Parts: sequence; structure tokens; C-alpha cells
Amino acid sequence: MPENKSRPPQEQPWENGWAPDTSRAPGTRRLWLAGGMAVATIVACFTAIAVTDRAPDVRARSAPADDTASVPGLISFATPSGTLPPEGKSGLSTTEETTRAPGGQDAGAPKPEPEQKPKPSKSPSPTGGSAPAPKPPATTWRSVRSVNYPDRYWHASSGYVKLDAVGGSESREDSTFKLVKGLANASCYSFATADGGYLRHRSFVLRSERNDGSAVFEQDATFCARSAGYSGAVMLESVNYPGRFLRHQNFQLKLDPYQHSSLYLADSAFRLVAGLA
Repeated sequence: MPENKSRPPQEQPWENGWAPDTSRAPGTRRLWLAGGMAVATIVACFTAIAVTDRAPDVRARSAPADDTASVPGLISFATPSGTLPPEGKSGLSTTEETTRAPGGQDAGAPKPEPEQKPKPSKSPSPTGGSAPAPKPPATTWRSVRSVNYPDRYWHASSGYVKLDAVGGSESREDSTFKLVKGLANASCYSFATADGGYLRHRSFVLRSERNDGSAVFEQDATFCARSAGYSGAVMLESVNYPGRFLRHQNFQLKLDPYQHSSLYLADSAFRLVAGLA
């Protein structure tokens, strides 16, 4: 049998002729194993990051394109809660439930009447000529009275429209307007003056001017009636600036954005009454 030779003590290799194997660095297998584990860990980290980044993109693509549930509404135009103008054709919501008349008009708002041409009288006048043409029916002429200042009416003077008390005959005529179909929208209103002009807003101030035939003038002179918070009253919204209503401020008529305040609601509410002239 081969004789078992015990491994000589390593602390004295020179005494028995044994020397350690120096052809391989100590711990090489462990180094390879540790290196492989490090590479696997790095690959796993990059894979996890890629999957994490891709998940939101997948969810975003799978979400509906028109998801606006979390996007606050407009008015304008961002609209804070509780500041929406009255309902109308512009899609604005109402602050209270109202009754709609047939044809889309607000209940209580007078319907614009078509312009009627006076018919000449068949009976001759005492002088032998034709009788003078009668004035258009009084029902087509309106005066606009303030709700919170019931003794004051729209009054066209010096090219502007103010809220004035009734004066002489000239003041009564300047406070009486012919209610016609809107120049830019037949379902809305335009206010013609006795001298052939129209009420239009310019720089958001209500004025009395001659029609220049432009599309801008027709839009500036067209207002849509909306329900007001007062019985028999209406609010008049600009057709080309939805969300802006005629209101008086310092007795000057102007176009202001809707405000959910009692003062604004009173200043922008008007009653269309029989003409003063």
C-alpha cells in the first residue's frame, strides 16, 4: 500500500522541501463568482427601471384621449366654482332652473318682431295729397328700464348710452329704441335708434352709431337675451363676446364679464317696456 504522507506543516516549508502552488492566484473562483453576481444584479436593475418607465406610458396610451374629468372647466373663458353665467345659446350654465319658451327663447323675454313697413293710406288727405305714412306699430318700440333703478332708462346722448331719468320729449325719444332681429343672429336682438343708428359696443362701452355694413358692426350690435334673477327681466349677452353682459356702472352702459355677485346681477338686469316716446 502507498504510504500516506501527511501534508507537511505550511509554516515551515523549507525544512521538508514542500512549497505551495503559485501557478494560480488564490481565490480566483470566488472572484469569478462575485463578478457574475454583480453583472446579474446590474442587468436586473436596468430591466426593472425600463419596466417602471414603460408602465405610465402604457397606462397613458390606454386612457381615453378625451379624458377631461380632472381638467377644470372654462370660462373663459378657468372658471371658479359658482361663477357661471346664465344659460344661453353659448352653452353657459344657469344659476337657477328656468322655463324655456318654444323656439329656444327664454320665457318672459319679448320676441323680436320683424320690421314692418308702413302701408300708405288709401284715403286722400284734406289737402288732396296722400295721407302721411303712419308710424310703425308701437309694439316694436321699446324702452329699457333698470331693475335696481326703476326710474332710469337707457338714454342715447352724445354717442353714448347712459342710464338717465326721463326728461323732456327729446329725452323720451332718445330713450326709445326699435327692437329688431339681431343683425348677426336672428334669434337675438338689435336696438335701432330713432335717427337710423344702432346701439353697439366698442371698447366694451355701449354707443349709438350708424351701421357701416361691416360684420364687426353687426356682431357688436347684436345681443342675446338670457334669463335674469328678477321677474320679467333679462340679461343681454354679447354675441361676439360670450360671457360678457351689458350692465350699468356709474350709470354708464358697458360690457362686463359675468360676476356671481348680487350687485352685478342687479346692474345687468333690465326690463324691456313700452316705448316712452
